[in-house]
Amino acid sequence: MLSLPRSFTACCRRALCSSTKLPAIRYAVNQELHTYNASRPTLLPSRLQLPSTIHRPHRRLKATQSESSTSSDSDAITELPEGQYRDYSALPKSLMAKTDLYIPVGMLSRARTIAQEHTVFKELLEKDYENATAIKVGKLAPVAKAMREYDEGFYNLSQIRDMLQWSDPTLSDDLLTELADAKTALQSLASSLAASLIPPHPFAHLACIVEIRPGTGGSEAAIFANNLFKMYSSYFSQKGWPVSMISLDTASDIMGSGEAINEAIFSVDSPGAYAVLRGESGVHRVQRIPLTETKGRVHTSTATIMVLPLFPEGSSDAELNSIIDPKDVRTDVMRSRGAGGQHVNTTDSAVRLTHIPTGIVAAIQETRSQHKNREKAWTVLRARVAEKFRAEKEAEEIALRRRTMGGSSGVEATGSGGGRSDKIRTYNYKEDRITDHRCGLTIYDLENIMTGDVQGVEKVLEEVGKWQMQQEMNKVAAETGV
Repeated sequence: MLSLPRSFTACCRRALCSSTKLPAIRYAVNQELHTYNASRPTLLPSRLQLPSTIHRPHRRLKATQSESSTSSDSDAITELPEGQYRDYSALPKSLMAKTDLYIPVGMLSRARTIAQEHTVFKELLEKDYENATAIKVGKLAPVAKAMREYDEGFYNLSQIRDMLQWSDPTLSDDLLTELADAKTALQSLASSLAASLIPPHPFAHLACIVEIRPGTGGSEAAIFANNLFKMYSSYFSQKGWPVSMISLDTASDIMGSGEAINEAIFSVDSPGAYAVLRGESGVHRVQRIPLTETKGRVHTSTATIMVLPLFPEGSSDAELNSIIDPKDVRTDVMRSRGAGGQHVNTTDSAVRLTHIPTGIVAAIQETRSQHKNREKAWTVLRARVAEKFRAEKEAEEIALRRRTMGGSSGVEATGSGGGRSDKIRTYNYKEDRITDHRCGLTIYDLENIMTGDVQGVEKVLEEVGKWQMQQEMNKVAAETGV
């Protein structure tokens, strides 16, 4: 008894479901099967009795209430031409569940709008070049590129699903493997698309200033602050990031340790350092038996870290004055304090700047030159005021989302009061454990990390960066109402 070869059957079915760009081929295959079926009906298996029109309700983009006709090519999921983007808000659940998109529909709609704007500005730029238009195209390009790649990934996934429905059973295993790979790829593309929607941090490209101070815990807190200072210094040295000391106030010798600080302020002069280190701002808690403990009891102490943007010296006066108006700053000069050489208490080299509107103070007495101390004080003051303005703006946005959405917005500000309950990270020496309470990361290699081990420190920074990215994505999702 004759029958069609199985490979020919599978080929016909794949052509019928996947050749959306070649309707002539699909029509020819359909006609060939019908001609063969009409001439030798008894030789064809019943599963090859194809209707004159292929009905594919699962490939419809828009469904109407009273439709009973078959889907047309215009409603099917097709590969989009350059400059066009799919409207996922019109996607029916029967075609693909919203959870299978791996990204909220509201964020997809926002990305589609931005991508369409990119197409419009790109066409304008091709007709008449303007610098402002070129800048706009450059800013929108990452979102348009990510949206385009996501559309292609979605189209590929839909085609594999169609092939799985219409293919020969012997090919199902291979198609299921392709389907799993396509889902993984779409999930990755969805993450990239969501990341492209996050507006860049205004200070992400800048170097930074790091301030370390002891918090709660007395002498042990001062020792722990010095431990953190050494850890970061070692890490920066191994990374090759230049560090400039702005101010270092050492504490008095504690039980012969000679390793305690009241304050350490230094700059990390590497572009982009602020983006990497800004997650370190907050209260760091230590749990260990301190040097000052004689009965072997575990104490809990804290140290506070602030990471501030460092504005380059080449910034114009207009840019710097937009952060601080010099008229709002009171300058005081005084004699340096503390132990030191002959210049201490004899010359007015120390400088203290006070920003009157905010009450922020920056005092520097690091060098013998009043002029150099004044420059350093201005650098610190600008960084502190700029960070305060940024934090206030972020707090206002969080409060607005809470009033709009009710309850928590899913994005919390990090406390920096120096109390034990405000901690962002715990260093437990007894368990050799470091735990970041924001991202939930726990590493049992505290001893190496405290020596500035690059791999260990970068692991912590990377996980905190992912947590920050997720918080930013939550912000975007909240703004889009999803």
